[in-house]
Amino acid sequence: MTWPGILGWTVSLLAFIKAQLVILLLHVLSAGPIPRHVAFEMDGNRRFARLTGRRAVDGHSDGFHTLKQVLETCMRLNIHCVTVYAFAIENFNRPPDEVDALMKLAEERLVEIAQNGALLSQYGVRLNVLGHRKLLPVHVQVAIDKAEGMTRQNNRAILNVCAPYASRHEMTLAVQTVVQQALDKESFDSLLITEQIIEENLMTSLGGSPPLDIFIRTSGVKRLSGFLQWQCCENTQIHMVNTYWPDFGLWDFVPILLDYQRKVWAQSSN
Repeated sequence: MTWPGILGWTVSLLAFIKAQLVILLLHVLSAGPIPRHVAFEMDGNRRFARLTGRRAVDGHSDGFHTLKQVLETCMRLNIHCVTVYAFAIENFNRPPDEVDALMKLAEERLVEIAQNGALLSQYGVRLNVLGHRKLLPVHVQVAIDKAEGMTRQNNRAILNVCAPYASRHEMTLAVQTVVQQALDKESFDSLLITEQIIEENLMTSLGGSPPLDIFIRTSGVKRLSGFLQWQCCENTQIHMVNTYWPDFGLWDFVPILLDYQRKVWAQSSN
């Protein structure tokens, strides 16, 4: 066998061993407590692109690839619900060429899901796009409707893509709905407006999402930035990691899951 052949065989063997170790690791993790709902604030795409001398849209494209990998890891761990912050309402204030590129990328990925959607179909994932949809270009809205329709019958897991989204907008809509429901009663009763009823009318709740267990923000920024501010409560474990989203992977995720399991076990022992 030639040296190139030996090298190729060695690389293949190492890749196989790594894949088997990942399977073993996920199997061990899944034996412990697993969160039902994990949220990712996918931050750092543009800074990652600048570090590698590329355009911002290239960083966003890398970020979508990371999302597919992370989503598959979550599904293999039987995490029921994953919520990601894809586009903030205030992101429309970015340079027009970047916004246009993001809208094009979003449409392409949604069309990709609608045409094959192998990962979502394999794990029975229902796609929910949450946010102020009317702000999006019509062609993106059409792509969203097709992608959501394709996965509507899936009921094993949920992927919430928040775009364009802001917590204040979500909470405002929920309060407006609850107030209107109270006004529609024969006799108005302010006691009908409760925290529980408002929570039931949040976009995540209407989409069937369970309470949020873990909130993860990448890139080292330590704030929520208008993402799931109501859903983050005293029972939510919040992690701010330094890794840029395109570089986020299993070895960033595992310590977070282990920390979650440790805290669950500590609570159960008390």
